[in-house]
Amino acid sequence: MTAAPPFASTVAIDWSGAKGRRHKGISIAEARGSDPPRLVRADHVWSRSEVLDWLLERAEQEPTLFGFDFSFAPPRIERGSYLPGEDVPSSAKPFWAYVEANSEDEDLGAASFLEQVHRPHFYFGKADGRKADYMHFRAVEKRFNAGGGGKAATVYDAIGAAQVAKASFAGMRLLHRIDGRIPVWPFDPLPETGSAVVEIYGRLYIRKAGLRGTKIRDRASLDAALAALGSAPYDGDAALSDHDTDALVTAAGMRWMLRRPDAFMPGGLTREIARTEGWTFGVV
Repeated sequence: MTAAPPFASTVAIDWSGAKGRRHKGISIAEARGSDPPRLVRADHVWSRSEVLDWLLERAEQEPTLFGFDFSFAPPRIERGSYLPGEDVPSSAKPFWAYVEANSEDEDLGAASFLEQVHRPHFYFGKADGRKADYMHFRAVEKRFNAGGGGKAATVYDAIGAAQVAKASFAGMRLLHRIDGRIPVWPFDPLPETGSAVVEIYGRLYIRKAGLRGTKIRDRASLDAALAALGSAPYDGDAALSDHDTDALVTAAGMRWMLRRPDAFMPGGLTREIARTEGWTFGVV
């Protein structure tokens, strides 16, 4: 089915691929009904394993649409392989299992997968040659870029604050852990009832709200973005990081997106893309 199930709330999880056991870069926000979005455990420093445990428990409590801001798979359609020249799986779910089996990092990390197991495929700096040679994108990223959304990142770029490589491969370990327990769209069909997991991209909803920057760093901009996405202003009083504002805007944006009949019927999504690369919720 493609129509959206009746989710009780939308949850956006600003993820992190950083090394270590606790990660200040993780933030979780929820948008419920017509209420302002709120942070979940606002002052808590999450581990990735805690997020996994919380997700599994929450998914059983009520039907929730969870969004994670990492790439659920590397590009494959254009290249014919996730890691050309290597003997790796050819579809996403077996590839998640492959990443899990070849990552020894603590707390669902995957830095070793990039830095040691498949080092030649990732760009870490000038010593690796031309960065342009690593700039390969999935079909959904090309669609987002072509639509004026900006420049989506690629999982093969592992340098700089904006890189998504480590977070994405760490996220694939999480997806492997929930496979068969919570549907992951579009690799799995949407359930008629219950929870589901989708890929999100914070910049997408900042752009949909009419803001031109890539980050929201003040309360006025946050409330303007929320208003554009049909949400009441944020009513918390804690200081907010840009991870917090990303999660708050995206949770509201996911809720706003569910009102559209094409929320789960994006143009360009084929069965092959759904099986191998996935899709970012909200890119239509």
